[in-house]
Amino acid sequence: MKIPFTKMHGCGNDYIYVNGFTTPIPAEEKAAFVRTMSDRHFGIGGDGVIFINPAAQADFEMEMYNADGSRSEMCGNGIRCVAKYVHDRGMTDRERFSIVSGGQVKVVELTVENGETKAVRVDMGEPCLVPEQIPVKADGPRAVDEPILVLGTQYRMTCVSMGNPHAVVFWDDVDRLEIEKIGPHFETHPRFPRRTNVEFVQLLDDTHVKMRVWERGTGETLACGTGCSATAVACVLNGLTKRRITVQVLGGALDIEWDEKTGHVFMTGPAAFVFDGEVEWN
Repeated sequence: MKIPFTKMHGCGNDYIYVNGFTTPIPAEEKAAFVRTMSDRHFGIGGDGVIFINPAAQADFEMEMYNADGSRSEMCGNGIRCVAKYVHDRGMTDRERFSIVSGGQVKVVELTVENGETKAVRVDMGEPCLVPEQIPVKADGPRAVDEPILVLGTQYRMTCVSMGNPHAVVFWDDVDRLEIEKIGPHFETHPRFPRRTNVEFVQLLDDTHVKMRVWERGTGETLACGTGCSATAVACVLNGLTKRRITVQVLGGALDIEWDEKTGHVFMTGPAAFVFDGEVEWN
């Protein structure tokens, strides 16, 4: 069976996109398909696979999988790429529409030039700060500047859900961070019942931060849209930045605003096509 696919990325956070309208893959095969295709040596290579499907409660569905075959609820870079895909491929002519992922409906607004999507603004909704819903094991009503013991060292974390769990840890110099050593121990720490994404954040000034991310089920990636959103929320909760900041990641930068009136987080950034292809799947 030949599966057409499209490789896309948002700030270097790259996924393999499959059009579920025209190429449905049986649900029981998807995890194996994702693991095989995400492999950067023996497959196509990517941080995971995203299926673009019909949806009842929105205009489109984003069905997202991490590189290890596990499902994820939301992907900020992925949803921008889905928006670009469906618009630029003629699946919609609107520049404002909705996409559902993991049961959460997000509204996207496109910046279009000469028929091509250049940037996407996503209403990421309100951040969740309730520990049981993130989920994270914590004693208080919020896990803000909360101590956590990892590999015998105590760190401080602020936990936020942007539809998926995040632990934000402020760091003096992220360029010198040995993320491969510490990231997996945060991700699988027993305080996170469903594992977690971890953002290591260096404050540059009150409108700019630098961030590296360890993504649940994938490892370090060049960017994470929900992670950048969680970072902005954590910065405000800890009194470190203004409500609108630029988050610099390894693959670029995203503009994040935690709107004071609505309580919603808005993420704006690019989405890019890389190439189209076809792969054999038996």
